Amino acid sequence: MVKVTKNMQPVFKSLAFGACLAVMACTPIFKNHGYVPTPEELAEVKVGVDTRDTVLESLGAPSSSGVLRDSGFYYVASRVRYRGAKRPEVVSRELVAVSFDQRGVVSNIERFGLEDGYIIVLDRRVTESSIQNKGFLRQLLGNIGNFNPANIPGADGT
Repeated sequence: MVKVTKNMQPVFKSLAFGACLAVMACTPIFKNHGYVPTPEELAEVKVGVDTRDTVLESLGAPSSSGVLRDSGFYYVASRVRYRGAKRPEVVSRELVAVSFDQRGVVSNIERFGLEDGYIIVLDRRVTESSIQNKGFLRQLLGNIGNFNPANIPGADGT
């Protein structure tokens, strides 16, 4: 058995504090983003009866809407888990799509989850520049002979 003296108490307090910090750093933090109407709120919207205005009144403003005027409303909610220095992880995502016909009347209501989603690989295109293996000073000094005072606005006396 180890006898704890008064000189050792600050060490044990520091160790206990460090252990608490380590445990807290590993605790995940969840953040919720967006809004999705509840099933009860969606039940109030009638397909073939409600219009864009009545949907806005009963469900509220959507997270986003379609690019075209006659496209639908999209309500999106995500739950993201953060763990210390690790990359954030999307735990759940829910999307409710309300579609409208040409008259602006609700034609369909669909609910999608994270499991329904597709991973879309973005095509990364890089624009080539006209700079080829030239350093900053070489580019700067290379423009000295290209200076033309006639190109300065107001240089012609106007």
